[in-house]
Amino acid sequence: MGDFYQNGIITTLHNLSHRSLEDMENELVRFSGSRPMGLILPSLYSELEGEALPAIIKHLREVPYLSEIVIGLDRADEGEYRRALDFFSDLPQHHRVLWNDGPRLQALDRELQAQDLAPRELGKGRNVWYCMGYALASGRTESVALHDCDILTYDRSLLARLIYPVANPQFNYEFCKGYYARVAGGKINGRVSRLLVTPLLRALKKVLGDMEYLDYMDSFRYPLAGEFSFRRDVLTDIRIPSDWGLEIGVLSEVYRNYANNRLCQVDIADTYDHKHQEMSKEDDSRGLSKMSIDIAKALFRKLATRGVTFNSETFRSLKATYYRIALDFVETYHNDAVMNGLSVDIHSEELAVEMFAENIMKAGEAFLEHPMERPFIPSWNRVASAIPDILERLLVAVEEDNNEFRA
Repeated sequence: MGDFYQNGIITTLHNLSHRSLEDMENELVRFSGSRPMGLILPSLYSELEGEALPAIIKHLREVPYLSEIVIGLDRADEGEYRRALDFFSDLPQHHRVLWNDGPRLQALDRELQAQDLAPRELGKGRNVWYCMGYALASGRTESVALHDCDILTYDRSLLARLIYPVANPQFNYEFCKGYYARVAGGKINGRVSRLLVTPLLRALKKVLGDMEYLDYMDSFRYPLAGEFSFRRDVLTDIRIPSDWGLEIGVLSEVYRNYANNRLCQVDIADTYDHKHQEMSKEDDSRGLSKMSIDIAKALFRKLATRGVTFNSETFRSLKATYYRIALDFVETYHNDAVMNGLSVDIHSEELAVEMFAENIMKAGEAFLEHPMERPFIPSWNRVASAIPDILERLLVAVEEDNNEFRA
């Protein structure tokens, strides 16, 4: 059970009483009459054959308050798309599967590319962006949740707690971030958040001085959580990265667009586990190595837009400051684990810190070499101003795929 302490500059909604799922879902059903709710599921085809997603679908079949589920399907050929339509057909809610690799959506993507409006690389960010566009186009929902498809410890109370803050008509939140303890299998997980993001934010404060943006980012208990919810109007003008900086980019965008009292975070699970990325220490184009570089670059870019000037000396100081803070965190988490009967491998934790420190320098060098790099996907508001009927055409393309290939 979490405490009721409010830290940072955004509201934290705790799990204080373990309220019954039935009670919360009954209330969400009432909310749905005036504020229809939807869910976005960005998925790889391979996840349909994994352990997590089939169990997630079983839980979602019992959810009574959703008006729509939008599934973004990546890395699927025609046969796999047909199987995906069958896989998701058990969902009783209105749902559509976006075949991102199909000829219709690829044709739309090429048209957007011709006007420099398309995502520049494959990945979760691109998938989420097209799903957001479809949610705007369908007009079926006012409040939308998004969560990953690899959650091994999923149950539908996670979704109920995640969407509640933006679904309750008496609340004024536009955006809500989920958080949880990354504890599973007797271990504390979540190394990138614990040992990179938080120590890096604290190091940036020491090197650059206090800034509200850094205080804001440091307010989130799990900034890299892939679970968040939002009101429909957030979708129109948010710009999201297409790389591993997605979560940092989303938090930065809502900070830019909304007052802090319109944002919150909510405790959505006592335990949480999903698939783990490899360290990839020798290959910074994959795994946690690439993730750490993308995340650091996302922070540097956002700080630059706020008037911060970076140079090589700044990044050297930042690396040294980060390294000392992160090593202190290794000891902190080890002691926390021991007291709770959990395990933390100090050696592997320190190896991760060493890699992250090196990658902060790599991210800094990449930022200095390409300061005008634009990893952000344009907002749907901008896209619609350039191609006024784009959302309608996206809706039609998805419907035509569904009608043609559904068995």
